[in-house]
Amino acid sequence: MAALSNDRNTPAYSGGFQSMERDLAASTTIYAGSMVAQNSAGDAVPAAATNTLTVLGRAANRASTVAGNIQMGTVVRIERGVFRFANSASSDAITIADYGKPCYAVDDQTVAKTNGSGARPVAGIIRDVDAQGVWVEF
Repeated sequence: MAALSNDRNTPAYSGGFQSMERDLAASTTIYAGSMVAQNSAGDAVPAAATNTLTVLGRAANRASTVAGNIQMGTVVRIERGVFRFANSASSDAITIADYGKPCYAVDDQTVAKTNGSGARPVAGIIRDVDAQGVWVEF
């Protein structure tokens, strides 16, 4: 298709993908407020410095498939939007100069400026930085 030469009424997906639900991987606990990722099987896991994961958003609830914790539920609701997470440290700390750039998951509550030599998945886009952390858009 050729590039536009006039305005276009671009349709938006109904619902806007503001939330979704995923089943948890086996022997997994996800805490409310944490970053959630998807493994290669499509199951939800806590975000981590594992480059095969795809970060999806923030957990709206606690869920667990660990024996004895099943009463919490085995499905996690994942929200998309802009949320604040902990900033990494030292040379990997994110500054306001990184606005609009991708950040990378260190763990389920921390983001960093770099991908850790290819070890970390993209968490989202940096939307602000303050004394409490980094605002990440999923």
